[in-house]
Amino acid sequence: MKCSDYTVGWICAVHVEYVVAAGMLDEEHDDQMQPLTEWDDENSYTFGRIGPHNVVITCLPIGKYGIAAAAVAATHMKRSFKCIRMGLMVGIGGGVPSKNHDVRLGDIVIGACAGLTGSVLDYDHGKVMPDGKLQLTKHTDKPPSVLLNALSKLRRDHELRGNMIVSYIKDMMEKNRLLQSERRYNRPPPEEDRLYETSYQHVNEDLRCAECCEPRLVNRGRSRMNPDNPVVHYGRIASASKLMKDARYRDQMADEHEVLCFEMEAAGLDDFHCLIIRGICDYADSHKNDTWQGYAAAAAAGYAKELLHAIPSKAI
Repeated sequence: MKCSDYTVGWICAVHVEYVVAAGMLDEEHDDQMQPLTEWDDENSYTFGRIGPHNVVITCLPIGKYGIAAAAVAATHMKRSFKCIRMGLMVGIGGGVPSKNHDVRLGDIVIGACAGLTGSVLDYDHGKVMPDGKLQLTKHTDKPPSVLLNALSKLRRDHELRGNMIVSYIKDMMEKNRLLQSERRYNRPPPEEDRLYETSYQHVNEDLRCAECCEPRLVNRGRSRMNPDNPVVHYGRIASASKLMKDARYRDQMADEHEVLCFEMEAAGLDDFHCLIIRGICDYADSHKNDTWQGYAAAAAAGYAKELLHAIPSKAI
């Protein structure tokens, strides 16, 4: 295989996302084929195939997160793999539950929404208005049309027949037996999905939320018909170089800008023209923990795999 054979670029931010990205490959190619270019490409790559598409995957260096690191990784990938036609940023993020969107842990948020302002909102850039509202001045470009067209078809198929995400996760675990012993990639039990009142901050860093915050839990109403099946939400994703842990600000952004998810890399990928896919591992508040990270990453990767299977090779 040559660099020119790869048409899909997949970027991850952290190790747990990289593991499941590689695990979702239908076929893995020779890992020794690193690109030979006249410039220094600092990325390390994993190569493979999903459906009819050859995919190159990279992950940000350990300890380097955020918009700047993502921009550097994307720049190197584009230079080394000039035939990339579709970009994906796949990983975890913080969800924004609301009356209109019942976002829960393990769900998936896709950066896709109608309108001219873009599906990724860079909230590092903006100004505070006299009424206290944040006026944002930067949005990223939309993904390429081939991804948006496939997205529309896949969304329709999901509403008619359901999604394949759980099936793809199961296949990944069966192909990679070591992952079965890594409990972090299994779906946590429903009682581990806790949403707390917006006004309530975590009070003791030495105690788990279940040990000190239970009286302030939000009643989510009845459980879903298929609680083990991730729900896919489509809307705006907010991105910045800082981690969102303020539930009040989270809700303000949701009210003013219809945000469904917070993360830390997408705003650096404006020139990569990619689709942002985020598995929800927390509620972007002070009650963060790692319990849902593995499963949320796997769910996002499963959606990405299903999307690529829905795109015929001739479309690119």
